Amino acid sequence: MPEKAIFHPTYFPSIEQYALMVKHKDITFEVNDNFQKQTYRNRCYILGANGKQLLNVPISKKSGKQKTKDILVNYSENWQKEHLKSLISAYKSSPFFEFYIDDLMPIFTKKEQYLIDLNTTVFSLLNEAIQVNIPYELSKEYLADTKNDFRYLVNAKKETLVKMPKYVQVFSDKYDFIPNLSILDLLFNEGPNTEMYLNSLRF
Repeated sequence: MPEKAIFHPTYFPSIEQYALMVKHKDITFEVNDNFQKQTYRNRCYILGANGKQLLNVPISKKSGKQKTKDILVNYSENWQKEHLKSLISAYKSSPFFEFYIDDLMPIFTKKEQYLIDLNTTVFSLLNEAIQVNIPYELSKEYLADTKNDFRYLVNAKKETLVKMPKYVQVFSDKYDFIPNLSILDLLFNEGPNTEMYLNSLRF
């Protein structure tokens, strides 16, 4: 049994992060770190008609340092409607969009107060869709040094070094294959093959 691995909870995680979570099975989500902007904590990337597209969850952050577990989601603008609209536009023609989107609708209808609750709800719904069981717990204090530390994956500017086999993406007639988008890109295009694809990645 692999040792418990630590990750940041993210919004519709990247394929690389999801593959590592599947690999390690038993994980801890770091929630006692100081929140940083422009990370996958509150964003993901999909492939739209105009190329790589950012979906960003607005947050309400006070000045100064604030722990991730205390970050509130901002609903002053209807970002849920916009995210759903973007997903429909990007993936309505994908093979498995209609099969999974209803299962994910609570993300776009229920208003979670805290970002951590939004991200763990996302994680649970994705696990059900992919049909994987990944037990997790939230950190009780900040974990400075630990084995199997994958918190670096939260950095949205860091390119993956993992070689990802190509799969057919929507708009593949317009763009070369774009690896390591949100797990949604893989799920909507590969459906039941998603877990097999994740397990095929070598780290």
